Amino acid sequence: MSRAEVKVQIVNSQGLHARPAHQIVLEANRFPCKISVANGDLVVDAKSIMSLMMLAAEKGTELVILAEGEKAQEAAEAIASLIQKGFGEE
Repeated sequence: MSRAEVKVQIVNSQGLHARPAHQIVLEANRFPCKISVANGDLVVDAKSIMSLMMLAAEKGTELVILAEGEKAQEAAEAIASLIQKGFGEE
């Protein structure tokens, strides 16, 4: 089974609030694999907005994107790219 892990830092000033969390969910749902996001020991489902909100990730927080299954590498990189671009925010 294919696995991928990508580390990424939150760069947008407001952190991982509702709109960016929704963007992650939309991106994650494009892929058939299991995708998780970790903040330290807390690991949540990237396809659940409520789970992502529990991460309480502020600007500067390092997250780990974990994907397992079909298109895992592509999925992890797509979500990491979204985060690195600051979700289109200033």
